[in-house]
Amino acid sequence: MKPARRTAPTPGAEVAKASAADDSRPTRKILLVDDHPFMRAGLAQLIERQADLAVAGEAGNPAEAIRELAKGRPDLVLTDITMPGRSGLEFIKDLQAQYPSLPILVVSMHDETIYAERALRAGARGYIMKEAGGDNLLAAIRQVLKGEVYVSPALSTRILNDLSSRKPRGSSSPIEKLTDREFEVLQLIGHGKSTRDIAEQLHLSPKTVDVHRGHIKEKLELTDTTALVRYAVRWVESQSTQLG
Repeated sequence: MKPARRTAPTPGAEVAKASAADDSRPTRKILLVDDHPFMRAGLAQLIERQADLAVAGEAGNPAEAIRELAKGRPDLVLTDITMPGRSGLEFIKDLQAQYPSLPILVVSMHDETIYAERALRAGARGYIMKEAGGDNLLAAIRQVLKGEVYVSPALSTRILNDLSSRKPRGSSSPIEKLTDREFEVLQLIGHGKSTRDIAEQLHLSPKTVDVHRGHIKEKLELTDTTALVRYAVRWVESQSTQLG
C-alpha cells in the first residue's frame, strides 16, 4: 500500500490560520441601551466590525436593560442618558448598586458641560458625545474596558481646573447648583409636567416635588412659580436647539 501523499497547505489556508491566531484575543461584550433603534443599529454595526468587541444585547429603555442584564453579564454598558421611563442618571445609579464592577460609558447628544459630571458622579466611567464620531467612540470604549475613565480633553481640562481652584471666571452655569433630583424636576417642568405628573414619574410625593421646586427657585434666584416655569421651558428649548 502506498503511503498517503501529504499535500502542502495552500497560502490561503496559512493566512486564515494566522488570522485565527491573531483573533485569539478575548472578545469584550457590550450591551447597547438607547431608545432610538437607528442609533442602536449604527452602534451595533460599528462594534461588530471590531475583532475584539461584540454586541451582547440591545435595550430601548432602562427596564429592558435590566432584563437583558439578567440574561448574562456584558463587559460594558453603553447607554444614552435621556430615555423614556426611568431617568438616565437614576438608571446609572441602579446599575452601580446592582452591578458595582460593571463599567458604564454614556454616549449622548447632550452637552457634556451639563451632563457629564453628573453621569460620572452617578457611577459612569466615561461620557462621550455622539458627535465625537466612531473612532473616538471606539477609543472611549477600549479605555473604559481597561479600567480607566474617559472624558473629552476639554472636559478633562475643566475638571482639573475645578480641582485646582483655577476655574475660569464666568464658566459656571446656574444649573450646576442643582442636585441630580432637582435637575430632573427642572427638566420635567420645562416639558410642561405638573407637580402631580412629576411625582408619578419620579415616584415621589407631590409634597416632595414642591420642596424640590422651592430649592430650584432659591438656587436659580427665581422669584415665583411663573418665573420658574418660564426659565425651565427656555432651558429645555435651548437644549433642543443645540441638538438640532
